Amino acid sequence: MKDIITLGIESSCDETAVAVIRNGREILSNIIDTQIPIHEKYGGVVPEIASRNHIEAISRVTKKALKEANLTFNDIDVISPTYGPGLVGAVLVGLSYAKALSFAIQKPLVGVNHIQGHIAANYLTYRELKPPFLCMMMSGGNTQIVYVKDYCEFEVLGKTRDDAIGEAFDKIARVVGLGYPGGPKVDKLAQKGSPNIQFPKTHFENLDFSFSGIKTAVINLHHKNPDINKADLCASFQKTVTEILIENIRKSD
Repeated sequence: MKDIITLGIESSCDETAVAVIRNGREILSNIIDTQIPIHEKYGGVVPEIASRNHIEAISRVTKKALKEANLTFNDIDVISPTYGPGLVGAVLVGLSYAKALSFAIQKPLVGVNHIQGHIAANYLTYRELKPPFLCMMMSGGNTQIVYVKDYCEFEVLGKTRDDAIGEAFDKIARVVGLGYPGGPKVDKLAQKGSPNIQFPKTHFENLDFSFSGIKTAVINLHHKNPDINKADLCASFQKTVTEILIENIRKSD
């Protein structure tokens, strides 16, 4: 049986990424051109700047991915770009490039939903994984518990009713003065602190989440006491939101 070689193209936010995948399970190459240093000075992703940088990088990143996989365009069987959700301008760069490439080399185009792509990434990490399974989705503006019934069949069991967990991390990082990206910087500082501050948890009868309350509580505490130990603040926040996630996952069992 012939191997299926897929050229995956991702440009939904601030990273231009191209990967070559064999049979949906084996990574032959995975090239990522990150824009984090560019956006750090603005404290977050600037959509127009992200789009421009995708335009500059996408052809170069694609050629590098093929070279690392030791393949050419002739070896590609299908081209799979992200079609959304994401920053509209950024998504359009990758999608337009993929459409033009598909036309030029006469290979089929199969668009991929960004969120479903995150779920499918588990098949690359765990090659023997097959549905059904439970997936905790925490990407950008998304916080969801997803029941993966089959490869293309999903049921959202719970989701955030306000802020996503990533948004809460980014906002707290800005307030504390850590900058962008918030997640890794809050986590790094939290390792030096002690989770000795109690923060509120919002619970629902179903598996939905809410992170606006704890985000506001952390920010208000920092404003009232700007000399507070920031490592303890980050450690306490991180511990609380982690507990919220774990509690809902256990409830879904």
